[in-house]
Amino acid sequence: MTAPLVDIENCIHERAAGADRFRLAVDRFALFPGDQIALVGPSGCGKSTMLDLLSLILAPTAAARFALSMPGRAAVDVMALWRGGGRDRLTALRAAHMGYVLQTGGLVPFLSVRENILLTRRALGLPCPGPAETLMEWLGVAELGRRLPRQISIGQRQRVAIARALAHRPALILADEPTASLDPSLAEGTMALLSAVARHQGAALVVVTHDHALAERTGLTVVECRAGTGASTIRHEAASVEAAA
Repeated sequence: MTAPLVDIENCIHERAAGADRFRLAVDRFALFPGDQIALVGPSGCGKSTMLDLLSLILAPTAAARFALSMPGRAAVDVMALWRGGGRDRLTALRAAHMGYVLQTGGLVPFLSVRENILLTRRALGLPCPGPAETLMEWLGVAELGRRLPRQISIGQRQRVAIARALAHRPALILADEPTASLDPSLAEGTMALLSAVARHQGAALVVVTHDHALAERTGLTVVECRAGTGASTIRHEAASVEAAA
């Protein structure tokens, strides 16, 4: 049986105290190669916090297990790295094996479209262009390579951000509200492209979105965050996450 890329058990993240206290408890979360998951639910239910944990940006308060098993690599004990101050190793894991799509694209304003897409490959010392030119063709931005981000539309910037996130062929793609700034017609196409390209590369995909219907139409497995009185929960057969504020 294929090992999960991400294997989390009894993981807790807590912040602040008093009236601002927030607690996210992940009972079990297993993400396998090729999985495509949409975390949906109202603001404040813990979706983005979960994404920050997965991207190794946010440290768990405690965890019985938090392991990464990237293709061709031995499993890495993420919790042990956090406890031992291994931030450089965590940063290296994120850079090499994860791609991140931000809500607003997050492109470097003074770099051309092509150089934005090649940014991670250059930082990792990978040969260029690699798959970048093919990605640009698939995503409809090949003719924009010499332009700056300010010279292209919002929808085009988001497709460039997707190409950049995938250019180094990561095993895990994380996207935080990637279509929130787009109108409905652009959102539909952009989400479909993100899903299709991730599937073609064999990467796992986790998307945070408020648009339950769009996630379902795209074919993502919807993991719903349900808010309650002072608490919210996420349940899935391969994962269960509980948040309390």
